[in-house]
Amino acid sequence: MKVYHHFNAIDIIPNPIITVGMLDGVHLGHQKILQALINKAKYHNGKSVIITFWPHPRLVISNEPILLLNTLDEKLSLIREKGVDYVFILPFTREFSMLSPDKFILFLYEELKFKGIIIGYDHHFGKDGSGNFNLVKKISKSFIFDVVQVSAFKKNNKNISSTKIRNLLLSGNILRANEFLGYHYTISGTVIKGNKLGCRLGFPTANLKIPQEKLIPANGVYAVKVFCRNGQSFLGMLNIGKKPTVNTDTKKLFIEVHIFNFDRDIYGESITASILDKIRDEKKFSNTNELKKQLEKDKQIISQRINHWS
Repeated sequence: MKVYHHFNAIDIIPNPIITVGMLDGVHLGHQKILQALINKAKYHNGKSVIITFWPHPRLVISNEPILLLNTLDEKLSLIREKGVDYVFILPFTREFSMLSPDKFILFLYEELKFKGIIIGYDHHFGKDGSGNFNLVKKISKSFIFDVVQVSAFKKNNKNISSTKIRNLLLSGNILRANEFLGYHYTISGTVIKGNKLGCRLGFPTANLKIPQEKLIPANGVYAVKVFCRNGQSFLGMLNIGKKPTVNTDTKKLFIEVHIFNFDRDIYGESITASILDKIRDEKKFSNTNELKKQLEKDKQIISQRINHWS
């Protein structure tokens, strides 16, 4: 997969078929669009092309904060797995947001001379989000390109959306979020030094520094599969929260993972925790001995249920 950050000096793309969107989460609804994109490209003996943006348009248009399901690298990795040929990551600016829908489509057409465009059932674009499938269909009559609208992907009779998945994660419903994503939600971060309390309790943890834009699920203890730099994977348990038993700073959030049967020094390395299930909510214990007993129970539960998540 080739990734570009502009249209300048790109290779000539044969018979490009495009889709446009943030694709945050690359969830099952997005995957349906990507499959339609790839199928249409094959039909035209062409290439599949995604047009996406960075930063998220909401940050530019309304300055409204938004936590993302994927970092940019995570999103590109998920798209690459689906077999897409090209991705263009265009800088989203306030000036760009003022383009009318028809000028936006014409801008893309002039740059790529695409043979077709795939549009999600609820996709809107251009100034004030006023562009839609009907407008693209009208423009296509003048420039002769195919337009395909992809219907909603439903799970349990509910349309899947990035917003719904964010809300599920923030409420701690990791199983339903994973069901909508079509894969286990992941958190990747750099391992930083902590206060070594986990070591003293017999549960050494890797403390993670996570990109600011990444959505962190609700506080609690989670079963995870941990992937290290060398490709090895291990079972583990992830704690997200304030560590109320041993910490009085109610503003600081800790994200730390205890990796089972692991004793390697990984400070400074990047690891990925693939979240399988939530085990329990965060709780304040009367002392560290009670905390240790609960951690032992958590580890036992996860070890016994590993086949449940395979």
